[in-house]
Amino acid sequence: MEIENLNIMLDHAAKEMDLPRDILVKAMEDAIETAAHKIFGAERELEANYNSETGSVDLLQFMAVVEEIDDSDREITLDQAKLVDPDAEIGDELGFQIFYLERDKDKAEAEDRKHGDILGIKQARANFGRIAAQTAKQVIKQRIREAERGRVFDEYKDRQGELVTGRARRFERGNVIVALPRAEGILPAREQMHRESYRAGDRVQAYVKEVRADARGPQIILSRTDPGLIFKLFEMEVPEIYEGIVRIVAVAREPGERTKIAVASRDPDVDPVGACVGIKGSRVQAVVQELKGEKIDIVPFSEDIAKFVCNAIAPADVVRVLIDERNETIELIVPDDQLSLAIGRRGQNVRLASQLVSWKIDIHPESKIAEFKDELRFYLTQHMPELDIDQIEFMFKLGFHSAENIINADASELLSVPDLDQETAEKLQEVCEDLVDARTANKLWGPGGRQAAMQRFAAGDVKPAQG
Repeated sequence: MEIENLNIMLDHAAKEMDLPRDILVKAMEDAIETAAHKIFGAERELEANYNSETGSVDLLQFMAVVEEIDDSDREITLDQAKLVDPDAEIGDELGFQIFYLERDKDKAEAEDRKHGDILGIKQARANFGRIAAQTAKQVIKQRIREAERGRVFDEYKDRQGELVTGRARRFERGNVIVALPRAEGILPAREQMHRESYRAGDRVQAYVKEVRADARGPQIILSRTDPGLIFKLFEMEVPEIYEGIVRIVAVAREPGERTKIAVASRDPDVDPVGACVGIKGSRVQAVVQELKGEKIDIVPFSEDIAKFVCNAIAPADVVRVLIDERNETIELIVPDDQLSLAIGRRGQNVRLASQLVSWKIDIHPESKIAEFKDELRFYLTQHMPELDIDQIEFMFKLGFHSAENIINADASELLSVPDLDQETAEKLQEVCEDLVDARTANKLWGPGGRQAAMQRFAAGDVKPAQG
């Protein structure tokens, strides 16, 4: 370990890594001291100090002067002490420099000739010189690595939630290791879109989902499936979003397939949907291209949940919206020919709309609602003679067109029906529960099924149930 080499290493590391030199020096002193305890003995009182003039670490051992030795690693007799310091007395503590470097070999031999092997380290001292040199260099290299990891973590921890661009470097168990400026990111298999594949050198633009410290270095977790990617891509393509004029209120996404976003404007003169679409669709197409063809629906946000859900279910038309605030459920009635469009392929459209508004959505065609009404009208006529047909029809106008609607309602909500008291409202819910049970057991319509029952109803032959 040459003087110049160690000084050069310290200066280079401190400058290149922007590290305080004293941190490196302290780390090296601690490492030398630890190595010395392993070689010379754990019980010895050793101290390592960096000598800036010689560019090396001086190693000292301290021994107490005693009348009788109980601990040979820490104590020497007065006679031994006077060989070193004629003025030594009982109770003093003497410091001995351990010469272990190759260049100090003559000094070590001179000490042995003059005082003998007072410390009992003559044999171990020769080996320690080589170990100390390796230790000092390893510590500096280790601190450089740790500093680099720390700087990378500090740089990227504040970039969580941002977009980064890199190159696919290698692949590990389905994960893509992405080369980023001064760091590597991990694009896990679960965060990749299923239609995408990568080769070494391919450009990768991803969302920084998480940055966490790790013993092996900072872990920068990237994502191509997180909804945050949609936010950032539109922010990059739409100046109005970047400037805060237009905001993305909600995102619902099935990565690689389809995304719905709800947008709103803080400026009444700015159309949020138009701003995101761009001239001839240029802005939204730039996002679609980055997402490898993922379809994107942009809908206007509304504080009115009924209006918002109609926007979200587009392109299907909606005839009527029924809202159950207690259960956060929305029932949509659509024309029969719009049912498949409202539901979407494999239920995708209604599923994304439900995610966008954060409410459960049930969709029924008009013909199905007509069946529900026929069923309810027929059953209530039989089992609740105290209700007249006008009250039943009024319930339909209020949106209670099925047994389930009535069961899930608060009894107080049913009191909006003219001449309906609390007791009757509670009975109405009980009768509707019986209706559901009868439907399940296929005992609702009686002989001949639904068609025959409706014919009897139309002819006025339906009688209230007995008992």
